Amino acid sequence: MSDPFGYDGKRVVVTGCSSGIGEATAAGAGRRGAVVIGMDIKPPSVDVAGFARVDLADPGAIDSAVASLGRVDGLFNCAGVSNGAAEQMRVLAVNFLGLRHLTEAIVPRMDRGGAVASIASLGGIGWDTNLAAVRDFIGNETWDDAVAWIETHPEHIGGGGYAISKQAVIAYTKLRAVPWAGRGIRVNVIGPSPVDTPMLADSVKAVGAEFLERFPRPLGSNSTAEEQANVLLFLNSEAASYVTGQLLWTDGGYTAGVVTGQIDAVVGRR
Repeated sequence: MSDPFGYDGKRVVVTGCSSGIGEATAAGAGRRGAVVIGMDIKPPSVDVAGFARVDLADPGAIDSAVASLGRVDGLFNCAGVSNGAAEQMRVLAVNFLGLRHLTEAIVPRMDRGGAVASIASLGGIGWDTNLAAVRDFIGNETWDDAVAWIETHPEHIGGGGYAISKQAVIAYTKLRAVPWAGRGIRVNVIGPSPVDTPMLADSVKAVGAEFLERFPRPLGSNSTAEEQANVLLFLNSEAASYVTGQLLWTDGGYTAGVVTGQIDAVVGRR
């Protein structure tokens, strides 16, 4: 009997494979038997079966990378940038527009049983109360139309675009779950709190060291990249075959504390 948590013989694509959660996901999928194709702007240090240098802010580069992929069984959308490291348009392009463009190109290459798992962020909290603006944004299905919306709706792009980029990933996941379910393809998303990765230094630039130092951590520490990767690997495995359209807060209990009044909601405060 095959291991429902395993990936033997499966072909998976991992974006952001060269560092952080993406690197841990690529390594973990490989250990579980997957044929891993990595995508990033720089080569990975972990072993992968194939690699494509791709800037997710460039739709042409995405199309070129996908053209030679063949069948794909799983997609892990791990690439992302903080507004502490990039200007607003790049944050929105990498975190959402590129993620969506790549996903829409890869899903037609999936058979029944295919799965997509993406990384949002605790920075996307409040996506449901901001759903009207988020749906208006993601309703622009072409790259150029979405860019035009960004340029004409500055009132919705506060904080350098990071929050709405992650809210868009969450809403996009929810909106695609039912149509893709009819094709036997699942899609889920995680929302991490601070993770000990190289990207954390960029978050410090965006929100300040004091904010991150006082951020509540019910489990006592930031998570590791491997802890987040393990959840992604579960979601795209057969062990999660009846799980789709879900946002899983991988935040060490933060949101549970907020909704029950045990933790002050400090997200967004400085």
